[in-house]
Amino acid sequence: MATVELAPSKRARAAIAAVVLAAGAGGTVALISGAKPVPDDVALAVEVLVKPWEGRSLKAYLDTIAKPPVWTICDGDTTNVRPGMAETPAGCDKRLASKITAAYRGKLVACIPNWSKAPLSWRAMMTSLAWNIGAGAACGSTAARLGRAGRWLESCVAATAFNRAGGRMVVGLARRRGMGDAARIGEGELCASGVP
Repeated sequence: MATVELAPSKRARAAIAAVVLAAGAGGTVALISGAKPVPDDVALAVEVLVKPWEGRSLKAYLDTIAKPPVWTICDGDTTNVRPGMAETPAGCDKRLASKITAAYRGKLVACIPNWSKAPLSWRAMMTSLAWNIGAGAACGSTAARLGRAGRWLESCVAATAFNRAGGRMVVGLARRRGMGDAARIGEGELCASGVP
């Protein structure tokens, strides 16, 4: 199991508070003008974790770290991506929000009973983790098992173990899963800032 030290931070608490305020009683946030609002956990994951850490490419590129290599576009999207494909910033935003909501969050809701009762920061961390490692891997992870048991902080720490790509530890993934860096909030940092 991972042994990363996680601690709450003011910046992560501020990010959580901003989404709670934007969501209001309905629990949804309008991320994209004219589009259907997304659940609060998706909004927090997309804006605070996925976009800052994935990086955005408006042109398809071959991700050679993945095994096997996979064509990727926008913010790490690999679905129906072909060589030479291009996307607009608005198209990337729409693609990310709709895909995370339907394909990733939907699977997490199905595999984690009482998903909606879990802390917002934990749900956002799991959503970002699923986007990065796949919903099946996230659902089968120790982080999900601990979350199902209500062991939130232990779950936050367990998720930091997913810091490898292509069989080797990647510093950027370790920072993403842990306490982030000077400019970006880490998944563990966000998670620890909102769990009891």
